[in-house]
Amino acid sequence: MPQTISSIMAESVTVINVDDTIEDVECVLGAHKYSCLPVVDPDQHCFGIITSNDLARFHMQKGNAKRVRAWEICSHQLIEVPDSLAIGDAAQLIINNNIHHLIITENNSVTGIVSSIDLLKAYVAAYSSP
Repeated sequence: MPQTISSIMAESVTVINVDDTIEDVECVLGAHKYSCLPVVDPDQHCFGIITSNDLARFHMQKGNAKRVRAWEICSHQLIEVPDSLAIGDAAQLIINNNIHHLIITENNSVTGIVSSIDLLKAYVAAYSSP
């Protein structure tokens, strides 16, 4: 039986709300040293994801971080998957979609996140010599 992403996912996921300012987003990212944050709507359903690349583009356009809201710059190219997804299938989704994170959801709520680094660590652990 293949190992599932539930074994490697980060279960403590910090999310931001669609109406949080970019300044708020950057404070959370900096405090936790994250490279992305899921953006949720008022019902806690995943609306999008803000990555460090989104923020870099935002600042290149000289946006006002105190006035612009998360929903305005977040990426909508996110993939939501169940925690029962096999690690190999998760890796294939990341490769095929040229993304770095998968959002784990249950009943439309964010329950975890898996990054390409998490998948690489799982691969190295499985195939490295003792």
